[in-house]
Amino acid sequence: MGGWTGKLLRANLTEGRCSVEEIPAAWREEYIGGRGLADRYLYEEMDPTVDPLSPENVLIFATGPLTGTCAPCGSRYMVVTKGALTNCITTSNSGGFWGPELKFAGYDMLIIEGKSPKPCYLFIYDDIAEIRDAADYWGKTVSATEDGLRKELGIPQLRTSCIGPAGENLVKFACIMNDKHRAAGRSGVGTVMGSKNLKAIAVRGTGGVELSDPAAFMSSLWSMRSTMETNPGYKPFGELGTAATIDMTNAAGGLPTRNFQQGQFEDAEALNGNSIKDTRMTTNKACFACTIACGRVCELGEHSDKFLVNTHPRNWKIAGEGPEYEAAWALGADTGVGDLDAVLKANWLCNDLGMDPISMGSTLASAMELYQNGQVTDEMVEMPLDFGSSEALIRMTEATAFREGFGDELAEGAKRMGDKFKNPNVFMGVKGQEFPAYDPRGFVGMGVAYATCNRGACHLRAWTPGFELSEEAGSPHTTDGKSEWVVHEQHRTTSHDATGLCLFTGFAGGSLETFVPLVAAATGIEYTTADFVAIGEKTWNLERLWNLKAGLTKADDSLPKRLLEEPHSSGPSEGVTVDLDTMLPIYYRERGWDEEGVPLPEKLAELGLASLY
Repeated sequence: MGGWTGKLLRANLTEGRCSVEEIPAAWREEYIGGRGLADRYLYEEMDPTVDPLSPENVLIFATGPLTGTCAPCGSRYMVVTKGALTNCITTSNSGGFWGPELKFAGYDMLIIEGKSPKPCYLFIYDDIAEIRDAADYWGKTVSATEDGLRKELGIPQLRTSCIGPAGENLVKFACIMNDKHRAAGRSGVGTVMGSKNLKAIAVRGTGGVELSDPAAFMSSLWSMRSTMETNPGYKPFGELGTAATIDMTNAAGGLPTRNFQQGQFEDAEALNGNSIKDTRMTTNKACFACTIACGRVCELGEHSDKFLVNTHPRNWKIAGEGPEYEAAWALGADTGVGDLDAVLKANWLCNDLGMDPISMGSTLASAMELYQNGQVTDEMVEMPLDFGSSEALIRMTEATAFREGFGDELAEGAKRMGDKFKNPNVFMGVKGQEFPAYDPRGFVGMGVAYATCNRGACHLRAWTPGFELSEEAGSPHTTDGKSEWVVHEQHRTTSHDATGLCLFTGFAGGSLETFVPLVAAATGIEYTTADFVAIGEKTWNLERLWNLKAGLTKADDSLPKRLLEEPHSSGPSEGVTVDLDTMLPIYYRERGWDEEGVPLPEKLAELGLASLY
């Protein structure tokens, strides 16, 4: 057996014990690993109707067969649970070095059950697994926690995954952070971890990853690398990072601005990849086995005194990683802030305090609209929440993590906040999760992609702008072919998530066709691209079944009124609204679901899921 270790580690925090189990070989082959395999365990082991912050929720960390190998960008692991923000299945992905280290310790998966009676951390060193006291780390930031565990344990190359104060304080969009700046970032997975009183998971492994056919693996690896290096999308990732995308979305009228009230931002150039690279970046950075190195390491330099003590004494960071595209947009254009230093600072605070910058910026933008409308008043907040206020961005980011003042409202996310202040229309998202950085009025395919995503609004399950701006699509403003393309792409990205490879390999030329041979050589299973697409479809439907059992319905496959009825008044997307009523039925038919979005019996039988629903 290669690729997989075939083992999982189960930690029951209520009982304070750990145990090792064999993973069924049939499940490994059937779901590949990562997201698919974790989905199957979640489906089997918990009631989807439980409160996500109850001890009955299960938290799963899962690697893929290529995690920890020398395959390009083989760094990824998935966190699968019931999302605190969304109340539906969530599958959050992270890179860095933690996932490979779990694999080197001998485990494909880690399953966390129950709730510890006091703050704890999990220590894993090969076949040693212990639940230890974390009183000394509770309340500390992500960087202080990782540094403290390294010093306490004294183990070279120790890798840590942890939560910050936001997770401890049950901020609904708290992250799980590893390697200080990498994040399983969306849906409140860090909130679930905090609800279990689990501060960190410290891992060191001295093993490796066996390969079933090393020669075939290396041949496929060099072929994949060659394909990526000659792809036109490859070099820009390393040179400019994902923030290079700002220019494209802004030019297309699809860069959401001031809580999606406009589709273009007048200060977009101040936040783009070139500005970050030329004015604040000191170097780029790669995850384990990465050949792209899209990470940004930046510092304020001569601007180090900005926002340092004028809002709060905890505000000390003057260097860190990021922002990437999504964070630059959410903390920048969506809040109307064009000050790069403020965006950098807010992003670093999100990392160190353990919060999703997408939801943080989007929720603040919703609050700014409530303030604009007079529904949030000066009496409720400690400073004006005007669009464009750098001071409000910095202070509210910090206040949210600690639930201080109005930060306690922001910590609930935009949907709950909008409902409380009796204006649900300020929530820009789906299934309780705030939108990422693409306005569907600029790229209408993103509308059906957002509406149907199993984990709430997400751009990583079907990223349509590249397709929609192509000659093949014809126009980013028409519905023709968009639903079918989204279904096709959702299958491919889902199986991609199972492997342990970063999705950015696909944007840089490393598509399924290039790395399926790597998985086959690693595992000894003769997978084909068609097999991967079929496994992606099966996994997607399994997640849909889970959500249906959790109580979600067709009504949750929706979009905000603003996108459906309120076109932009200027720019390339002027006059465009999203015709979801046309696209959603086509999507359901393409999937083999009925008019209510429930998979038909014949589709479940085709996918081998009939016995599970």
